[in-house]
Amino acid sequence: MSDPVVAASSSCVTASSVTERQLADLQEILGDKGLLQGTADLATYETCVRYGAGTAAFVARPQNSAELSRVLAYCVTQGICLIPQSGNSGLVGASTPDGTGTQGVLSLDRLTLRDQNGKIELDEDNRSVTVGAGVRLSDLNSFLAERGYSFPIDLGADPRIGGMIATNTGGARFLRYGDVRQNTLGIKVVLADAQGTELDFMSGLRKDNTGVDWKQIFIGTSGVYGVITEAVLNVERLPKQSAAALLVPRDEEAVLPLLRALEERCGSQLTAFEGMSAEAMACAFDHVPSLRNPFPGGELPGYAILAEVSRSWDKRDAEESLDDLLEAVLAEIWEFDGEPLANAFIGRPEEMWSLRHALSEGVKHAGKLVPFDVSFRRGVLMEFRAAMAQDLPKHFPEVRICDFGHIGDGGLHFNLAIAKDDPRLADESFIPSLRNWVVTRVVEDFNGSFSAEHAIGRSNQGFYDAYTPEKIKNLAAGLKDLTSPGKLGAVKLG
Repeated sequence: MSDPVVAASSSCVTASSVTERQLADLQEILGDKGLLQGTADLATYETCVRYGAGTAAFVARPQNSAELSRVLAYCVTQGICLIPQSGNSGLVGASTPDGTGTQGVLSLDRLTLRDQNGKIELDEDNRSVTVGAGVRLSDLNSFLAERGYSFPIDLGADPRIGGMIATNTGGARFLRYGDVRQNTLGIKVVLADAQGTELDFMSGLRKDNTGVDWKQIFIGTSGVYGVITEAVLNVERLPKQSAAALLVPRDEEAVLPLLRALEERCGSQLTAFEGMSAEAMACAFDHVPSLRNPFPGGELPGYAILAEVSRSWDKRDAEESLDDLLEAVLAEIWEFDGEPLANAFIGRPEEMWSLRHALSEGVKHAGKLVPFDVSFRRGVLMEFRAAMAQDLPKHFPEVRICDFGHIGDGGLHFNLAIAKDDPRLADESFIPSLRNWVVTRVVEDFNGSFSAEHAIGRSNQGFYDAYTPEKIKNLAAGLKDLTSPGKLGAVKLG
């Protein structure tokens, strides 16, 4: 396979410089607060929270769909490339401009739709919420929590809703609640055409089989086909009971039998089944010394699983508590032939999750991080891990595997850490060759995906180009021409 990393391309490759007249026209549309031009004002929009940086010609910050429509229409007619940016918390370089200084950032941060009372609009009868694309997940859930609900996408980051929809975010409780796609009931989107066409799919209907489900074209496609400005989202009742345990499997072959056993015995009450390697846990404990280490003598097992069960109602008098349920289920599993469970620790859910949520920050401090967001059929994930543990040292010695993931849905955050003083980092071809080798194994040897929940961005554009059939790319290009023929986004799907 050719080198897909250096083959990466963008849908804005032919952008030209933005003139003073064009900036003046944009300011007339957006007002003083809506257009940023100064170097200091642009900085936070030019650099992603983790990866990706560039130089913006300007930042456009429309405050509603109508204003965004005018901006898109103007930029399309003027040939100005826009990069949609939501919370700028992605990991694949899709939300920042390139280094040419010719691209504008289209920020969603002012698109915070509110009702006449200044609140996000909750429809309890429909169990849905109408929200602006610029609202942060934490703000939405704070509003919902006061009313006994949540938008059940559990993330370590704090993105904005528009970006979550554009990338189809997953999360740690995908096993129970699914991804953003499964929880999106409607959207409003603006196209990058000469009219800045607004499309309203905001009915909020849970069942509507009257033709193409058009909103799905804009979910998970990184803003290439249009910019989402509003959404109707499914909400769930907040859990009122929960219990969690750290499980130590006998070995890697015991992980899937443990998952199946818990699913059989707990049903929909099983909300999470998260895998954590010893290396990833060690990074978390090193980075956050206040974390409580629950393992005997502080000795980390090679692999551990965070399992959680929850209910949305208060405990009834005659009802078995979830702690008792989890303890009884684990006692049953303990007696299985082959003894798949080596150890288990039931504890306070918040303590268990504090370890899980510390993993991402912990591995960032393990050295130069080369992260992968990959996925497999559930039964293949542990096979991939075992193969990597055996084969990676042969090809790339002294590269540390610090992985964790969502075993329940087949997703894996396969993080590789390299010592910062490793002389190989001076070789510009080293990390691309490492990335290509891993992705080749993921896709070609294990039939997996190189992007489980982070969508497509500059960092994996080359992999999309290499592994997507030409027929699919042609269809994607046709959709782009039909929906948003203007220069929109950092991603090229066709």
